[in-house]
Amino acid sequence: MFDQLEILSMARGLATHSATRQNVVAQNLAQADTAGYKARDIAAFGDTYRASGRMALRSTRAGHLAGSAPPPELRPFVERGVDSDPNGNSVSIETQMVKSAEVQIRHELALSVYNTTLGILRATLGRR
Repeated sequence: MFDQLEILSMARGLATHSATRQNVVAQNLAQADTAGYKARDIAAFGDTYRASGRMALRSTRAGHLAGSAPPPELRPFVERGVDSDPNGNSVSIETQMVKSAEVQIRHELALSVYNTTLGILRATLGRR
């Protein structure tokens, strides 16, 4: 029943997106001194949510979905238009730290939505 609530589905998607993006940012920071490494990122959550078809038909069982690969929207891509160091590395530590802070805010938003929704459900059921 609760997995069909759109708000919880959206919060789960935001949390998944945040975790994936944090992983990409961490990889970028780990490769900050690697010659020729190009910084990567993933598409914005709004774009991935619209492309995921959450508003379209829904599957009712896990068996309806084939494969376990992440959707194309959550696959990292090389950032374009970023200046590179002389060694070809395009990772800016400052930019990656800002992205990391953005990811943390988004993840906290997802958790807040979960907690608020659960509070509303408990109040509806007469539990506190």
